Amino acid sequence: MTIAVATGAHPALVLNADYRPLSYYPLSLWAWQDTIKAVFLDRVNIVSEYDVQVRSPSFEMRLPSVVSLKTYIKPTRHPAFTRFNVFLRDRFQCQYCGSREDLTFDHLIPRSKGGQTTWENVIAACSPCNLRKANKSCRELAMWPRHMPFQPTVSDLHNNGRLFPPNFLHDSWLDFLYWDTELEP
Repeated sequence: MTIAVATGAHPALVLNADYRPLSYYPLSLWAWQDTIKAVFLDRVNIVSEYDVQVRSPSFEMRLPSVVSLKTYIKPTRHPAFTRFNVFLRDRFQCQYCGSREDLTFDHLIPRSKGGQTTWENVIAACSPCNLRKANKSCRELAMWPRHMPFQPTVSDLHNNGRLFPPNFLHDSWLDFLYWDTELEP
């Protein structure tokens, strides 16, 4: 079967050499062009393929749907401190009211009172809660987070990422992904 390949279509799931995804959230995917390049550079093994081919005058190949790296990449233990990673650690919920709308950062100890932007002092908060708290401490307002902030490991973020499966999961990927579809995020 030969199909014209649309740009952005047919991504490949990228697994580490131990056959675990490099990342769950965002899911480690490569565009088909990057995947073919990695195959030709002998950097990956093809684990599974789509029923779609690419052709040139002298070559044809089925597009890989799952590849594994030939060289193991040791994951970092502690992820970078980013807004997205704070939201992922806190499961995209305001830590005061549970809302998932209009999320912002909140410093438990306000910056105006010497609080720093660290894993242990920043939580996800919706705009209304953040505005209500303003530059006050949690104690002053008796407004306590549901979960105290902590520095997550990559494993913590991967586990939380599994609570938010992508909209599209190709059948060939399912043996390598462990989405907990029973839990509501």
